[in-house]
Amino acid sequence: MSHVVVISGGLGSPSSTRVLSDDIVARLRESLALKGENLEATVVELRELAHPITDAMLTGFPTGELAKVIEKVAEADALVVVSPTFSASISGLVKSFFDILETGTLTGKPVLMAATGGTERHSLMIDFAMRPLLSYLGALPVRTGVFAATSDFGGPQAAALAGRVRQAADELADAIVGAPHKAREDDFVEFATLLGK
Repeated sequence: MSHVVVISGGLGSPSSTRVLSDDIVARLRESLALKGENLEATVVELRELAHPITDAMLTGFPTGELAKVIEKVAEADALVVVSPTFSASISGLVKSFFDILETGTLTGKPVLMAATGGTERHSLMIDFAMRPLLSYLGALPVRTGVFAATSDFGGPQAAALAGRVRQAADELADAIVGAPHKAREDDFVEFATLLGK
């Protein structure tokens, strides 16, 4: 049994961030099942912990439900982090959550990074904001990040988003079970499609 904690930073209910989180978990469950591994996923909606996170930043001590969430993060086999895009970066709430973690909490932990935003023009925020933060904290981000613009939900773009979710989830599953990910030919076709070639 693999235990994964999903950090969902959406502020609405429902939110596109949570929708993307659920899509990733569903694909990760399938990928792990193919490797003979079951998935136990804990989804954390940070908006429900906004006040405790602020209190922890002021006092230096997480308490109550927030302390339990941090314990689950420390014990997890891997993380999925999904943030809305604010000012071309991760949300302040997501950043604050990672700011209150003790040093070493994420060391060596595989992480799948994902984000939502109004337009694909912000897709590089995963590599320019999320990846440096998580790497600094000692986590091991998988190669493929998943960015979902509003237009990716439904319509002709949905298939491309599903492909990115599959690729990233497969990489995280490989990291969890300790197997190197083998690129498939259609991975390169999808990448070329994203580049418009």
